[in-house]
Amino acid sequence: MLQQIKNLSELVVFEHTIFSSSFILIAMVVAANGWFGFDIFILCTLALIGARNFAMAINRYADIDIDKENPRTKFRPNADGRISPIKIMIFAILNAAIFVLVSYFINDLAFLLSFPFLFILAIYSYFKRFSVFAHFILGVSLSLAPIAGVIAVLGYIPVWSIFLAIGVMFWVAGFDLLYSIQDVDFDKKKGLFSMPAIYGVNNTLIISRICHICACLFWFLFIIYSNGGIFAFIGLVFAILMLIYEHYLVNKDFLNIPKAFFQTNGYLGFIFLFFIILDNLF
Repeated sequence: MLQQIKNLSELVVFEHTIFSSSFILIAMVVAANGWFGFDIFILCTLALIGARNFAMAINRYADIDIDKENPRTKFRPNADGRISPIKIMIFAILNAAIFVLVSYFINDLAFLLSFPFLFILAIYSYFKRFSVFAHFILGVSLSLAPIAGVIAVLGYIPVWSIFLAIGVMFWVAGFDLLYSIQDVDFDKKKGLFSMPAIYGVNNTLIISRICHICACLFWFLFIIYSNGGIFAFIGLVFAILMLIYEHYLVNKDFLNIPKAFFQTNGYLGFIFLFFIILDNLF
């Protein structure tokens, strides 16, 4: 059983939940003007884990044939046979049920939106077979986290949370574009519609930079419309510097892409969160 748990954790890359968790917490802190309560915290944590596990399981199920052939992914549990397709689908269904059930206990709007949210999370896995906008669908998927967080606290969606979510969408799309450069040759061979495969690596780098500029602009609007203070703006400055550093690493050497993807983006969200907390404290 421990080995199965380890395999499932590897399947969904559980540690990457960090990308969503920081921004759902930012939305909740701002919505509550501080601490939002342990009950909401526990419910949102369970909902976040359920939603992300569902999304990743569907992605791994849809990509079994692709992951088996890609040298970078052929040792994933879905590709090497450690977890069967039926078990992956059962895992996805169980996590979808957890997400819907937890949403029911949060509030009515959370429950009503849980179904379209699951649909958005599921379609990303198939977009790269026919559209270069798959990178942006992934961004939309992760941008649902701050929207879900503010719904849990307030029961409605204020304007500032939409700006925060759009910023997350561009942020995620931007770093996913960089990450996809690793598979450009494979994607061309398989006829997949990743941005590097269709428009080339150089154009992908430019589009990624534009995405991250847009992310920072929308986060600026989020701070303005949420009446953020000096600490929030300091957090934004740190986010900008980290995105600049991310592009520096990738431009220097494509071998730095994993470091830029996992480390820089992982820290970015929580540094931003830290300054948002300070902003609400002081």
